[in-house]
Amino acid sequence: MATVILVRHGRTTANVDGILAGRAAGVRLDATGRDQAARVGKRLAVVPLVGVVSSPLERCRQTARFVSDNQTDAPVSLIERGLTECDYGEWQGQSLKYLAKEPMWSVVQSQPSAAVFPGGESMAAMQARSVAAIRRHDADFEEKHGPGAVWVAVSHGDIIKSILADALGMHLDLFQRISVGPASVSIVRYGVGRPNVIGTNTDSGDLSWLRTSTPVIDAPVGGGAGNL
Repeated sequence: MATVILVRHGRTTANVDGILAGRAAGVRLDATGRDQAARVGKRLAVVPLVGVVSSPLERCRQTARFVSDNQTDAPVSLIERGLTECDYGEWQGQSLKYLAKEPMWSVVQSQPSAAVFPGGESMAAMQARSVAAIRRHDADFEEKHGPGAVWVAVSHGDIIKSILADALGMHLDLFQRISVGPASVSIVRYGVGRPNVIGTNTDSGDLSWLRTSTPVIDAPVGGGAGNL
């Protein structure tokens, strides 16, 4: 089975200002975000990547470039609309402090499967299209490069949280229990029987073991020996 490394984009000025950027154009990494993206690029430099797939939004494409530029051999670079930010509709561009007073805020927090953003998409539709995109690319990279293939998907907080919830077998209503920080790394392997979530929301640590790690079909009873 291939391995997908889920990377959230680095910090933006909208993140700092507490604005729900959504799909707005011109939202770029700030200085801290560029430093975060540079660090994640260097962290992933030890892993030969077969592909880097990015949301079309600029903050993700910026982050993806740091990842690709740190690779010895240039990986395939792709833009995937299925990994774009949630369409927050009328909420886009609004202050989070203002939105927290809206009646639907509590729905987003406690029952996101029922949340439909006014003039936008539902969180259930967001999860469905992002999970479908990840699984499609994962199968394609494995077919072309074999079960040891490792690739990166650069996307957004809610998108990655929904992908992880699916991989963990969690109902979407529980996905707010997952944290995904700027420029964080999460790792998933999709198997024949079930996905294997190897890491979530990490911003440090050696990943060189991914170069030689042999994917296994069955879970190690008792926990196994770890990454050797």
